[in-house]
Amino acid sequence: MRAGRKRVLCLSGSLRRRSSNTAALQAAQALAPDGLELVTYDGLGDLPLFNPDIETLAVPPQALALREAVGRADALLIACPEYAHGVPGAFKNLLDWLVGSLEFPGKPVALLNASGRGSHHAQESLEEILRTMSARVLGGACATVALPGAGCGRDEVLASPERCSELRSLLTALEHALAAKTPR
Repeated sequence: MRAGRKRVLCLSGSLRRRSSNTAALQAAQALAPDGLELVTYDGLGDLPLFNPDIETLAVPPQALALREAVGRADALLIACPEYAHGVPGAFKNLLDWLVGSLEFPGKPVALLNASGRGSHHAQESLEEILRTMSARVLGGACATVALPGAGCGRDEVLASPERCSELRSLLTALEHALAAKTPR
């Protein structure tokens, strides 16, 4: 990573092979300004079900890897689908593994809503969960990028000037928010 660049860990809340949320994050990686390095976390489906009893004995390696990735990041960029008006179980499980971690509290978080249908229930729920977990949700760096609900790929997102503009605006806001919190 180049000096001065901020590392942003991208978390997709979807397990789908062809996920609009994952595609939006992959497109954001391609469009990232020089001041940001976007890296993808791809272990969502590998996390065991959260159980506080297991956590007190020994945190599983998959959860440790997640916590370490969060710890190395200057910020998180989350794109999470809505399922039954809420956060999908697999993504809530990921968040549960971060609740007891030392790496998560105070972490700046930007939210990307990839819904073309104006879904807002999961976004509102996710914001509440993140604030309860002591995340620093960057309101100015949260945006909706209206993608088809049935899924699309990175190249389809990048082929749309409007979607690219929305993603660039989000990334610029994220970059500015992180620069404002960086001691000189």
